[in-house]
Amino acid sequence: MFLATAESLTGGQISCILGAAPASSDWYRGSVVAYSSEVKHQVLKVPEGPVVSEASARAMAGAVAELLGADIAVAVTGAGGPDPQDGQPPGTVWFGLFTHGRIDTEMRRFDGEPQDVVTATTDHALELLERALVSVPGRVPPPLA
Repeated sequence: MFLATAESLTGGQISCILGAAPASSDWYRGSVVAYSSEVKHQVLKVPEGPVVSEASARAMAGAVAELLGADIAVAVTGAGGPDPQDGQPPGTVWFGLFTHGRIDTEMRRFDGEPQDVVTATTDHALELLERALVSVPGRVPPPLA
């Protein structure tokens, strides 16, 4: 079972935590850090239009799973602040979770300064990965932190 991540506003923080976990080379495939909209569109198949969106999170999760050969992938895209982005207020974050061919999405709003939003986003993405791993029958999830 392999994991992957696609990150925007977190700038690789999720990947850094996963890469530092015990035996991560056995289960962590890697990450695409797509901070710019152009990279999201060109590499992660995000449709043209706003990148702080459900469609963007869905595309990012599916594309990174395909690119890196992962069974489970999490993607994050959002307006980290301090300014709005794509008409979304600061702290708006979309999450995409690819699990064995299925993609679920959710939106969260986090308060605080940009670094607070990044930390909350990173923490929630790791929680989503842990939940996905626990839901796999007969699978003991690796320690993520």
